[in-house]
Amino acid sequence: MKFKPLLYVFLIIMAIIYVMPVYVLLSTGLKDFSEVSLKNMWSLPGRINLDSFRLAWSGSKQEGYRGLKNNFLNSLYLVVPATILSSFLGSMNGYVFSKWKFRGANVIFPLILFGMFIPYQSILIPLVLVLRRIGLYGSLPGLIFTHVIYGVPITSLIFLNYYQGIPKELVEAGKIDGANFLGIYSRILFPLSLPGFAVVVIWQFTSIWNDFLFGLIVTPNPAVQPVTVALNNLAGSYIVQWNIQMAGALLVAVPPLLIYILFGKFFLRGLLTGSLKG
Repeated sequence: MKFKPLLYVFLIIMAIIYVMPVYVLLSTGLKDFSEVSLKNMWSLPGRINLDSFRLAWSGSKQEGYRGLKNNFLNSLYLVVPATILSSFLGSMNGYVFSKWKFRGANVIFPLILFGMFIPYQSILIPLVLVLRRIGLYGSLPGLIFTHVIYGVPITSLIFLNYYQGIPKELVEAGKIDGANFLGIYSRILFPLSLPGFAVVVIWQFTSIWNDFLFGLIVTPNPAVQPVTVALNNLAGSYIVQWNIQMAGALLVAVPPLLIYILFGKFFLRGLLTGSLKG
């Protein structure tokens, strides 16, 4: 107990170090461009200036800025269906491989998990060729398709571990009562798996929202690119105004932050009940 004050001091110091980049982002984003310099990086803004956020969001043809608004919406159109579809498919896979054993399951599931270990860079050329063949290259549906396929292995693993903690007797009781494959899932497993869905939704939402490589390669057209790619391109015609870059970075960080705030307690509950066990 005598070391408890020292522990608190250490945690406070670590927390301050952790939030220092956020402080720099916020203070720089609220400054006028004339105040932005390495010398004044740690100083508070002389006056609060929200023009950086306005330019980062809406853009300005006069100053040569393409705002993030349209690309922000593109990311929402991307991340919501991709998260829902990959979570649902992972849930169904976890249900099948944990409660409905069949011949070859011990081979098929490791093959699915193998997709987790394939580097993005190694499949870019075949990915583009496949998307072109099926007519989805350069579109948001193609990007959604890509993230769903790449998200299925990790979501399947999470749900498999989660469903293995649910007693088999519940499934057997459902079979005795006459419930079929989908009936057992919808009436027994799905209501019990909401903490698992919270873990998967947070994981997938954050991963898809923050992705840059697939957004850059699959959607070369700036009009349909996600916001992370647009943030990289957020620059003026002649000079880079770092206050606008910082403001844009803060705007892009808001949705994942809100997801963690809204679903954080469910995320912890899912972890504690074993959804990431093993």
